[in-house]
Amino acid sequence: MRVRRLHPWPSSVAEAESIQDRLRGHVELTGPTGFALVAGLDVHYHGDDAVTAAVVVLDGSTLTPVEQVVAEARAAFPYVPGLFAFRELPALIDALEQLTVTPDLLVCDGYGLAHPRGFGLACHLGVLTGLPALGVGKTPFIGTHEPPGPERGAWTPIVYEGATVGRALRTRRGVKPVYVSQGHRISLDTATDEVLRLAARFRLPEPVRHADHLARHPS
Repeated sequence: MRVRRLHPWPSSVAEAESIQDRLRGHVELTGPTGFALVAGLDVHYHGDDAVTAAVVVLDGSTLTPVEQVVAEARAAFPYVPGLFAFRELPALIDALEQLTVTPDLLVCDGYGLAHPRGFGLACHLGVLTGLPALGVGKTPFIGTHEPPGPERGAWTPIVYEGATVGRALRTRRGVKPVYVSQGHRISLDTATDEVLRLAARFRLPEPVRHADHLARHPS
């Protein structure tokens, strides 16, 4: 698949923030509700700057693997809170462009609207690819939320500066929630439903679990 090159890679914090502010206006918060092919994306760090990006595409109905790819690189951008995507995007784009199939949904290990500038990794990847995308984080990043109920499927809104930017979602009874946010071309209801559907057995959605394992063990 092809990924649009909508900006050069930044060399400074100011350039990176400007890119996020400019592309944020391209985010769409509605889209399809069914997805035939679902891709999980994750990045694993080896030391400080060496990264392995993994993309695993699953059949949306059976959750069986369809295709998987990896790309290795060195993170060229420093670690700055809110700009973490710029460390991971080059390798993730290299991996996506190796795919012979085009996913219908990107499930990112990270955040979308739940981001200080409302433009996390899931938003960025969604805008660059034009594909529906959502973010699912393991820990809260911004905003406040009440603990969701203990049962599977319970959720509470994540609120940041007076706006709802995501949901804390319980995917397993009595297990810590995950943090869901829209990336691009998807509603918050659909993003929540998809994360719950894709996390049928474990806390994290299957596409992200597969991508995490592949990024850690690419051989």
